Amino acid sequence: MNVRSFSLIFILFFSFIITPFAQKKDNSLLWAGCGITKKAFMKELAAAYTKKTGVQIKLEGGGATRGIRDTVAGKLDIGGSCRMSLPASKKSELYASLHPVAWDALAIIAHPSNPVNSLSMKQIRAIYTGRITNWKQVGGRDAEIKLYIRRGKISGVGYAIRQYVFKDSGMEFKSSHVVKSSGPLEKACQKDPDAMGITGISSARKRKVKILKFDGKSPTYENVKNGSYGLYRPLYLVTSPRPSQQAKDFIKFASSREGRKIIRENNTVPYLDAPQLMSKMLIYGFDVK
Repeated sequence: MNVRSFSLIFILFFSFIITPFAQKKDNSLLWAGCGITKKAFMKELAAAYTKKTGVQIKLEGGGATRGIRDTVAGKLDIGGSCRMSLPASKKSELYASLHPVAWDALAIIAHPSNPVNSLSMKQIRAIYTGRITNWKQVGGRDAEIKLYIRRGKISGVGYAIRQYVFKDSGMEFKSSHVVKSSGPLEKACQKDPDAMGITGISSARKRKVKILKFDGKSPTYENVKNGSYGLYRPLYLVTSPRPSQQAKDFIKFASSREGRKIIRENNTVPYLDAPQLMSKMLIYGFDVK
């Protein structure tokens, strides 16, 4: 292959890579992804940004995987994710840029009538692996624990449980109650007296469910902020490596003083209010005995 042919191939390849990241020409943004992030603060953040700038923001769901992969593919201007990108072998996520904007707790939820108030890490592990199957084994009534879990292993909540509770992203959960997203999981815990699941506190608090303590600690704003509630993870806004100026401006707004105030008003901890949680999470993990 001569130098001229190689150069032409390189130019064509580079053009293909950057095409999805071309600059926008209209005055709107499309956001989609993690439903928990959407429920937590995105509606309010988007409305405030539109009022301030005139830029219209359309919000859709689809989960963290869509938020990352469709942004990289150029189908979205900004994505929402409640997990990190998967390892580099997942090429569709390789080029994602993740911008942490808030902290979310993993909330253990059950039906409002459930008498159980707290579960330990040991009990959670036993429930998810099928070693505890009845509520009476954890101080509740004599009834089957109907554990609701997310389909697949790479959803935001499902991946977080595997990483932080089991330290094993391939962990198999023992349950016949499998749902496609956090919404149906939360609704099941509203209706089913024997149900249990784990979701994000940012959306759980907007449902009529009982939020159980984890090792005696409730996932309150202050407990998440100071790290005393042990199960937490960052919420991200996602861009391509070459985002439009409109996308960059919104990311900047989300982390600004005004944006952080909106996030706080929705009872969610802004990322910059507790940056020390990331180092604590990375260094110590959540290996509670």
